[in-house]
Amino acid sequence: MKHIDHYTFFQKRIVRRAAWAAAVLAAALAVTAYWTAEVHDAQRQLADKLIRLHVIANSDSDADQALKLQVRDAVLARAEEILAAAPDLAAAEKALREALPELSALAEDVMEGEGFSYAASGTLGWERYPTRVYDTFSLPAGEYLSLRLVLGEGGGQNWWCVVFPPLCNAATSEEFSQTAEAAGMTGEEIALMTEEAGGAVVRFKLVETVESFLQSVF
Repeated sequence: MKHIDHYTFFQKRIVRRAAWAAAVLAAALAVTAYWTAEVHDAQRQLADKLIRLHVIANSDSDADQALKLQVRDAVLARAEEILAAAPDLAAAEKALREALPELSALAEDVMEGEGFSYAASGTLGWERYPTRVYDTFSLPAGEYLSLRLVLGEGGGQNWWCVVFPPLCNAATSEEFSQTAEAAGMTGEEIALMTEEAGGAVVRFKLVETVESFLQSVF
């Protein structure tokens, strides 16, 4: 009977399993790297055509959170009027920058009308957003030009959407597509945002999770 070296047998088995695990890990990393590059490219393209709206409530009280939504509605309605003739991001940015004092005053008027004397601070600049899923579309994490309104102390939960083009007002996928096309978005970009391309949100969230993990480690 042939003598079996149990130590060598288990050693080879461990090496084979380690090699298999390394191959699986390498494949997973390759897929993640591909998705990361793809999502980054998509995000940069979208950021060249979108302006986000970021409204931050005074606090998390029910009254302040309800007030935040009233300010949001008023600002969105007025911003849509201001941006109606803007053909692109540069024109929209210029129009919003000029309208910042007006929009801040509008927010304060809404709050005063509800019995609150909070100040509102309006700015326009680049902000980093997490992956966000809305009723009719989604957006990957990344930096976007943002109309930011801080109400009072700005210590409450915030609200995000898109002020240019007015995608937040699109109640259906058809309305969303029409609004996006009118703003110069390509069919590929619209498909990605509406998940017609398949699995977009999964890729967005996976890339965001991996990047957050790497930042915490390194």
